[in-house]
Amino acid sequence: MAQAKTLNQSEIDMVLRYISTKQKYSTRNRAMLLTSYWSGMRVGEIAALRICDVRNEDGTVKSEIRLSANQTKGNKGRVVFVNEKLRTELATYLKHYSPKETSLPLFATEKSKGFSANTLTQWFFWLYRKAGVGGASSHSGRRTYATGIASNGTSLRVLMRLMGHKSISTTAIYVDANDDMLRKAVELV
Repeated sequence: MAQAKTLNQSEIDMVLRYISTKQKYSTRNRAMLLTSYWSGMRVGEIAALRICDVRNEDGTVKSEIRLSANQTKGNKGRVVFVNEKLRTELATYLKHYSPKETSLPLFATEKSKGFSANTLTQWFFWLYRKAGVGGASSHSGRRTYATGIASNGTSLRVLMRLMGHKSISTTAIYVDANDDMLRKAVELV
């Protein structure tokens, strides 16, 4: 099976433009897409998120999301560090979707149920296809996240922890060497 495509900024912008033209659920869809790109979470982890996982009692968005063992791959809990861009995006989304019950799924379907990992995988597949980005899948956000962090010089050990991997060799598979990374590398000589 081929690896998920790592998207460049123009492809991400293309998907965001597609989402913005689709009026229904555009705020939710944008938040789900950017959660994938800016947190590096697996699609199953995104599907498993509940409002209480991301929102503090005072209504602000948490800077660290603590995923329980049943929300992650491998049945081992982990911490996802949330950058300012994603906190802002999630806060915007939560202004539009803010049920009183915080144990409800963060991202609800049309029928007000949470996505399963499978339905969210399909959602990403069709989103990319309809937006005109070929070769992308639900794992593209995760790979793009890893490549982006690695291209800024972050060590593989730090990236391994951010990704929730047990092995650096697994993390290395996620990092795509793009032309910008190669240009920066030759300037180090």
